[in-house]
Amino acid sequence: MNILGISAFYHDSAAAIIQNGEIIAAAQEERFTRKKHDEGFPTKAVEYCLQESGLSLSQLDAIVFYDKPLLKFERLLETYYAFSPKGLRSFLTAIPVWLKEKMFLKRMLYDELFKIGDFDKKKVKLLFPEHHLSHAASAFYPSPFDDAAVLTIDGVGEWATASICHGQGKKFSILRELKFPHSLGLFYSAITYFAGFKVNSGEYKLMGLAPYGDPNSERTKRYVEIMKKELIEIQEDGSVWLNQKYYDYATGLRMVHDKEWEKLFGFARRESESNLQPEHCDFALAAQIVTEEVVIKMAKEAKRLTGSKNICLAGGVALNCVANGKLEKENIFENVYIQPAAGDAGGALGAALAAHYIYFDQERKVDKTALDGMKGSYLGPEYSDTDTKQMSKKYKASYQYFENFDELAAKTATILSEGNVVGWFQGRMEFGPRALGGRSILGDARNSEMQKKLNLKIKYREGFRPFAPSVLAEDVSEYFEHEGTSPYMLLVHPVKESRRTDLPANYRSLDLMEKLYYLRSDLPSITHIDFSARIQTVHQETNPRYWTLINEFKKQTGYGVVVNTSFNVRGEPIVCTPEDAYKCLMRTEMDYLVVGNFLFDKRNQPEWLEKDDWKTEFKLD
Repeated sequence: MNILGISAFYHDSAAAIIQNGEIIAAAQEERFTRKKHDEGFPTKAVEYCLQESGLSLSQLDAIVFYDKPLLKFERLLETYYAFSPKGLRSFLTAIPVWLKEKMFLKRMLYDELFKIGDFDKKKVKLLFPEHHLSHAASAFYPSPFDDAAVLTIDGVGEWATASICHGQGKKFSILRELKFPHSLGLFYSAITYFAGFKVNSGEYKLMGLAPYGDPNSERTKRYVEIMKKELIEIQEDGSVWLNQKYYDYATGLRMVHDKEWEKLFGFARRESESNLQPEHCDFALAAQIVTEEVVIKMAKEAKRLTGSKNICLAGGVALNCVANGKLEKENIFENVYIQPAAGDAGGALGAALAAHYIYFDQERKVDKTALDGMKGSYLGPEYSDTDTKQMSKKYKASYQYFENFDELAAKTATILSEGNVVGWFQGRMEFGPRALGGRSILGDARNSEMQKKLNLKIKYREGFRPFAPSVLAEDVSEYFEHEGTSPYMLLVHPVKESRRTDLPANYRSLDLMEKLYYLRSDLPSITHIDFSARIQTVHQETNPRYWTLINEFKKQTGYGVVVNTSFNVRGEPIVCTPEDAYKCLMRTEMDYLVVGNFLFDKRNQPEWLEKDDWKTEFKLD
């Protein structure tokens, strides 16, 4: 049975294809179009999935869209009716778009699909599961569990903003739903907006900023109190009620009423790119504290309702890896599994899986010997030596080719240990927002200057942003207070106390950048200012080349851990092709590029004469 899943027309459009329940391919459209968070129909992602599977559209049993547009339209109409006459301007802006596009979505989908290939509409079913079912299915069905509670939390789907489900075998039951306009995801996005970051892409910046706040300060405590008293009412079961007096997203054109928030917190909405002040840090921390409280209460309710020892997470809030780490530490469940493409892109995969197991009623077999069914999330395209040679000819690039990969791994490990930054391009591209050793930029975690170099000379992004470690799975407990796996960089846990350095008594009162560049451990480039790290465990069975490189680095340095950040500059999607990777090398102060068995030394490359400038080509996020 062949099923194609599609998510589109909001943000992070994607496609995924499964055959007899096996995930064959999945990719975001942004990787091909080079438009970050591309929301258009995922033409190129669909074409890739079909090519990877060897199928045509006519050979599919079903094409599945990740939500129900008519339910979304119902929510829009009912919301405007409930809030009328407020929101007329927003209503007049939104309704023509909905009437033109969303109401005729089925016809739009067919039009776009027929541009790709011909098929019989009577034979290939077009299905529309609900948004949160797509999220839940994306988490449960690839998981290694026969039985699990499934918690999904995001901004909003059709009506639902969070759900608790129970997955048993192939069966699925929805036990609880939280409805719009009350939403933990929209609360966090509103905080993101007021902190001066971009909604739907800047939430991870807010999470990275939070540790700069002081948890013991009266200001942080006051912000938490204000949030819980005025902005978000939290019930014991984790359900929330958002006071719409302070929000504008339901019927307006912005997230919040700026003036009302300014009165509450005593400072104006931060302008994008402006300097971060202590109040912004404490504000971000307060929001993180509130978010973690809600996630843990929801998880406890999921445990009460299902009695399961396992939990699966999806939805945009499941990308909050700090909350995930806190949830794991609570030991509410024995096992926590998080879909690596937890946002809307993963909805394409979940939609296909939901159709396979629920609509078509297919049997489910769980492979408990594997980490999961995601194949390490390496589900995107792979490129051959011929592709790399053709790219090299185009740019007259100089390279060294290694017949033996182990020799290349040893050479790259040495390059890293000497303080160089390496673009690492291997195998299939990752599905989801994290670079996991397929399309990564690497550095030496021991190097105290590496975080600054990566942020300011390679990524060209805010200096406060932390970097994640990739660590050999078998060595994780040597460096971090964590015994399990974290293959998708979705869990934050502390660096081991034995590796930390003592902080000065006035540490909390230091300026943001003074905190950032204080030496906190023997792994300074991946130790965040609260001694935490967003861990990726690297497994030999899912990424043998990346594992070999880190193992070689361990042989040479004694450390089985490196810095790993996504292979892109700020505002650009993660690179997809060898050409994307070479352009990134030449546009930045990266030192080396490894593509397959090819090693490119930046010093040996011809002068870069391309007139294009990534700062104008890519809109900053």
